[in-house]
Amino acid sequence: MQAKSVGTQTVSIELPRSVFLKLKRAAELTHRSVGEVLVTTVNVALVEPPGLPADLANELAAMHLLSDEALWAAAHPSLSPAEQSRLSQLNRKAGERLLTKSEEAEQEHLLAAYHRSVLRRAKALAILTQRGHPLSAETEYFDSPSTELRTRLSTNSGTINAPR
Repeated sequence: MQAKSVGTQTVSIELPRSVFLKLKRAAELTHRSVGEVLVTTVNVALVEPPGLPADLANELAAMHLLSDEALWAAAHPSLSPAEQSRLSQLNRKAGERLLTKSEEAEQEHLLAAYHRSVLRRAKALAILTQRGHPLSAETEYFDSPSTELRTRLSTNSGTINAPR
């Protein structure tokens, strides 16, 4: 890599011809250079969602670089059954009475972990869809400790289960 000017880098990469032709066509349609289209594409693909902690935003942005198998794994809930059960228990208690400071802190911690899990799962499924993996109307997602994410893909030869 060579520095071109302040804030830019020159990078030489080899692209499959089909990818280059897509970039070239997009450049022609938008009256921009291939380089500008490529920069825009990378910025869109690796966008950092606003308002998220930097570590989570970086994690979500980097998911575009994961293999399909890793994305299927990320589509599973990341809270353990024990954590899910404890969060349910704390939520029930909060509906019945005020939580103690300790319970409230535990609930907040588990809720934050749950929200991170939901964001990871949604991002993984969105990327898999962009990559051409159909998510049929039969696709089911479960958060309860007694069940797990079950994804069914419809194919011409029948139904297959996503990698676990």
